[in-house]
Amino acid sequence: MSKRRDFAGFHTRTPNEARVVDYFLGGKDNFAADRKAAEQAVALAPELPMMALESRRFLGRVVRFLAGEGIRQFVDIGCGLPTQNNAHEVAQAAAPESRVVYVDFDPVVVTHARAILADDVRTSVVQADMRDPDLILGHPDLVRLIDLKRPVAILLISALQAIPEDEVALDVTTRLRERICPGSWMVISHPVSDSRPDVTEQLATMFQDEKIVKGTRRRDNLRSQAEIEPYFDGLELADPGIVRTPAWRPDRGEPRVDPETVWSIVGVGRKP
Repeated sequence: MSKRRDFAGFHTRTPNEARVVDYFLGGKDNFAADRKAAEQAVALAPELPMMALESRRFLGRVVRFLAGEGIRQFVDIGCGLPTQNNAHEVAQAAAPESRVVYVDFDPVVVTHARAILADDVRTSVVQADMRDPDLILGHPDLVRLIDLKRPVAILLISALQAIPEDEVALDVTTRLRERICPGSWMVISHPVSDSRPDVTEQLATMFQDEKIVKGTRRRDNLRSQAEIEPYFDGLELADPGIVRTPAWRPDRGEPRVDPETVWSIVGVGRKP
């Protein structure tokens, strides 16, 4: 595992993926470096803003699905900057007693989330590195709301690509699965290189974290679907299995997007 990184501050001159996505979604919580990186990325892949929107739609659909399955506890890891239809809004609209904990490393994300959620007693925000699941699941602000002896949903929505070390990403999912009780769920979405390897290779180079742990292998591209599927080992996948983001239980009346134009996959698995 990597050493825990310093939370002392952030660099406005260094692009940050969460703030780039905020820009794609029309948000204002981003800096010049983020906007420049976003425009460079869109020049390579004009579909990126559409993919960011599809990811948010998927979040809404999957949280409603999980609420329908009786889940009332959610941990959203790598949550990104607050926008519309956040996990707590969707969950509490379906079941007002739902409790949600957001986790992110970026102090900008954490500051904004805490300001927005200050008066919501059923939500909390934890500043932590997703590389350290034990720290996250043992954090006092999480333990205060989440009872890990009862079923919980772990959300990893477009989060794991921020970890370029394959062994670390697999370790994160394995340790999270081991810590949750039977009847809990894990939700993972991840962009893949299968259909656009040249473009995704350039994007991976643009956004990869420079702090790679000594002795681990740095990726040259985004992961393929075959490399992501082991993250779901030990879980029972809900229909329709591992699919492109727009193809996972689309809502009636929701704008339809050709799944083949979205090079991101999702899966929702239950721990038996």
